[in-house]
Amino acid sequence: MAETLSVQTLNRATLARQLLLARERIPVADAVARLCAMQAQEPKPPFLGLWTRVDGFQASDLHTAMHDRSLVRATMMRATLHLVTASDYIAFRTTMQPMLDTAMRVLGDRAAGLDLEQVVPAARAFLQEGPRTFNEVRAHLQEGFPDVNERALGYAVRMCVPLVMVPTEDRWGFPRTSRFALADTWLDAPLAPPALDSLMLRYLAAFGPASAADAQTWSGLPALGEVFDRLRPGLRVFADDKGRELFDLPDAPRPAEDVPAPARFLPEFDSLVLAHADRRRIIADAHRPSLTTKNLRVRAVFLWDGFAHGTWELEYKRRIATLRLRPFEPLPSSALAALTTEGEALLRFAEPAAKEARVEVAEPV
Repeated sequence: MAETLSVQTLNRATLARQLLLARERIPVADAVARLCAMQAQEPKPPFLGLWTRVDGFQASDLHTAMHDRSLVRATMMRATLHLVTASDYIAFRTTMQPMLDTAMRVLGDRAAGLDLEQVVPAARAFLQEGPRTFNEVRAHLQEGFPDVNERALGYAVRMCVPLVMVPTEDRWGFPRTSRFALADTWLDAPLAPPALDSLMLRYLAAFGPASAADAQTWSGLPALGEVFDRLRPGLRVFADDKGRELFDLPDAPRPAEDVPAPARFLPEFDSLVLAHADRRRIIADAHRPSLTTKNLRVRAVFLWDGFAHGTWELEYKRRIATLRLRPFEPLPSSALAALTTEGEALLRFAEPAAKEARVEVAEPV
């Protein structure tokens, strides 16, 4: 019979792999590789997510890694933008393509007349001339395919042409309207063939122990049960408190459930809160609806004793930086003290020009 792992044990195992039990002094690209990519739907969150995980992290570290092309921002898991190492992008972008093809269904009737066998080569030829904004890509394709919905043309390129975003000297690495480059040109390397088994092993290293359903939620790829069955001989198999089967790498860290977990702040869209179908290892089911806004933004959360106990937001006005905590429930004084200390450090990183930094606690939501 498989060993049963408690929610608390799963929490500590995942935090250990996500560099959240203790900051580590490692190169930024190594950190992103350990995390198996970071959701980067907006450019700022990866800076905050790395600050909370990497000892001594400076914004310039990430700028350097993006400009030397060891890290790229590109469409990957769940058809969303991620910060990923160049080597992982090359290794796994082709593995994502079936999911990205399926994502095209969202176009519905807007896809009328869209012929990918014509549009994709036309887009590649245009981008081969140099990086382009999507406004430029859509306008160019509309000239060649005037009867096809302009937005459908742009979405097809995002899903079906491997692209990376071109970094700039903007504070958070990218302007509001970014340019995109062909991935194989930018990285000077062809993309590798599909490697689904290897991707799932990397997922377990970053987020395990986990179920096939968890991996599907993280990746957006369907029907992964057969993949884990194929990998089963080389994996440890556990069960959660509801009897569901969990898989893990044999030598992956699984700390004791009573290992201390420090106060930490996760940015918006952090992969940790999106990486499992059963998210109780990070946030209680009762609080999960609070994670997402009506327009589908994933809120920033703070961790106390390893679990999400509320959301937070940062405001900067008249050189006053305010970090406002919105706990799900009243917090003990020890939690507030630790979160205040960590929050003040976050403010010094995020708004170094502030003449005053404040941590405030709103009424529980």
